[in-house]
Order: sequence, then structure tokens, then C-alpha cells
Amino acid sequence: MRARALCNDLTIVGPALLNDVNVGPLVINGSLFDTGKPVLVVPEGAEATLSPRRVLVGWDSRVEASRSVREALHLLAGAEEVRVALVDPEATCTGNGTEPGADIAAYLTRHGARVSVDLLASAGKPVAMVLAQYAIDSSADVIVMGAYGSRRLRERLFGGVTRWIVGKPPLPLFLAR
Repeated sequence: MRARALCNDLTIVGPALLNDVNVGPLVINGSLFDTGKPVLVVPEGAEATLSPRRVLVGWDSRVEASRSVREALHLLAGAEEVRVALVDPEATCTGNGTEPGADIAAYLTRHGARVSVDLLASAGKPVAMVLAQYAIDSSADVIVMGAYGSRRLRERLFGGVTRWIVGKPPLPLFLAR
């Protein structure tokens, strides 16, 4: 699998692999960590396309999110609508900047994407749940987000946004690290 992924732009993981609890996570982790290539996770019931009309970007001003946006730039630039969603963002001089989402929106706009920024309140819900529900509510065709924002071992043991979101929403998930 690694050899194939190294010679491709994108690894696509479909329902058969996702439903295999022994192989699916290994393929996703191997593709992300051993090849540096993005992964498109397509759960059962989802329709994958490399020309989505509506895209939701889960943005948190981290390196992983930046890489996922860069890797998905061709998808984002061709979409009719790109929504950049930030959950409970804080305006700071570092991280999100004084206007959360403005910098990534400007970047995407320079590349031809039609972008809007949505600041979402979690109301105490997990960030992954908020993003997944918002993606469904906004009729997104795919979610683009960075994979594994915290340490890898912690993600494996305790879950995290990436692990939760991979198994829940019925729409494709574009991940990069």
C-alpha cells in the first residue's frame, strides 16, 4: 500500500476498508504518516467526487489544517462554495489572528475559491460533532481538515476530532497532515 501511495497524489479509503477495524485505521495512518500524501475517506452511503460543489473546511490555524487546505486547493478553487468553519475561535495576535478566519479566507480567495467564514459556537459539544453537524446542515459534499492535531499516541488512545469524524458523518473527508 505504501509503495502505491507514494506514487499517487491521493489515497482513497472506501467503506470496505473503513469497516475493517483491523486494516482501515492502519491504511489511513500509514498513508498520512508514511507517505505525506492526503487521504480521502469515503464512508458507506457517501458519494465521493473530486469536483465537489460545496466544501466545508475545518480550520483551527494549525499546521495540519494549513497542509490540508494546500493539498485540497484544486478541490477548493473549483467549488461553487467554500465555507471555512472555526469552532470557538479566539482572536489573538498569533494563531487565529485578530480576525479569525480572515487570513485563510484571503489565501483561498487568491487561489480562486469563493469563500465565506463561519464562526461556530460549540455550546459544550465536541468540536468534531459541531463540524460534522454543520457540514450536514450546510449541504457540504466533503469536509477538508487537518489530521491529528494532537500527538499521535494520544489520538489513538483517546480518540480526537479526526478519529471521531472519520466514523460519523455520511460524507467524504479529505485529510492531510
